[in-house]
Amino acid sequence: MNRILVAEDEARIAQFVQKGLRAHGFVPTVVADGRTALQHAISDEFDLMVLDIGLPDLDGFQVLARLRDVGSTMPVIILTARDSISDRVAGLQGGADDYMSKPFGFEELLARIRLRLRDPASRAADDAVLERGGLRMDVTARRVSVDGRDVDLSAREFALAEVFLRHAGQVLSREQLLSRVWGYDFDPGSNVVDVYVRYLRKKLGADRIQTVRGSGYRLP
Repeated sequence: MNRILVAEDEARIAQFVQKGLRAHGFVPTVVADGRTALQHAISDEFDLMVLDIGLPDLDGFQVLARLRDVGSTMPVIILTARDSISDRVAGLQGGADDYMSKPFGFEELLARIRLRLRDPASRAADDAVLERGGLRMDVTARRVSVDGRDVDLSAREFALAEVFLRHAGQVLSREQLLSRVWGYDFDPGSNVVDVYVRYLRKKLGADRIQTVRGSGYRLP
């Protein structure tokens, strides 16, 4: 089992990520400050680190710089509320392998973790290209097509469509979709899932996503 270091000082987010990783077979360790994160990261006991930028003691950029200075090649995914272009460039040029902004959906974080844990030479094409009944999604290029026709999706629509494609044939409850697409900050009483399913049906086809009465939605 892969060991994941989660450097996050906001307890609610840390618990959300930790719980999700455990549910998918990973062994997560959570730390809440930069110095402890660096000590753990250079121990060679972890396979990947999810790193917040706004950590106390040492911020995420400092942790990343020192980690790369000692020669560590451990994959690092930055997960932060700081989403400016300059921050993204600084993180990626500083040695991060990926950069995600908060709020985030756990499903996307999980996909990125799995992608970074695999040897680039052995990544299967179906990790990045998802297809079902004429619907095709290139996750890397962020492109979607229906029967060969390109479709423009917003970031949230894309994330929701990706969840449906990765779980094609399965019934997904509104709560599952809220957690995976809207992340730790979702309101269980919200109707936002129903709203975005309507958006997807308009763009992908009215019959593309089925309603399973009393249970949720399914991509057949």
